[in-house]
Amino acid sequence: QVQLSESGGGLVQAGGSLRLSCAASGRTFSSYGIGWFRQAPGKEREFVTAINWSGDRTFYGESVKGRFTIYRDNAKNTVYLQMNSVKPEDTAVYYCAAVLSGLGARYYYPTEYEYWGQGTQVTVSS
Repeated sequence: QVQLSESGGGLVQAGGSLRLSCAASGRTFSSYGIGWFRQAPGKEREFVTAINWSGDRTFYGESVKGRFTIYRDNAKNTVYLQMNSVKPEDTAVYYCAAVLSGLGARYYYPTEYEYWGQGTQVTVSS
């Protein structure tokens, strides 16, 4: 069983920064692909970013490219999402998710991920 726990959400002003963390259980964390998704009220869950097991492959949704950075520390079983130059439209609940076999070609589909965290709220004020 894999457990994921997000933290670091909160209220931030537009243009500011925030760093989210996704802590995972499991002795083979270093083999997991990890994705971040977000969901705003009344909207579908949206792909934000993903990272492969070693951290040398990363993918970003168009709306966050150049502003958000994903990276991981396998020694700490943690993946981070650094959010810079945030905008009001970044307001959402942010979820991290794990796929145990590693990232596949459909990394941007929520259904590709087997385990999910409970989410952390990010609110960006204008």
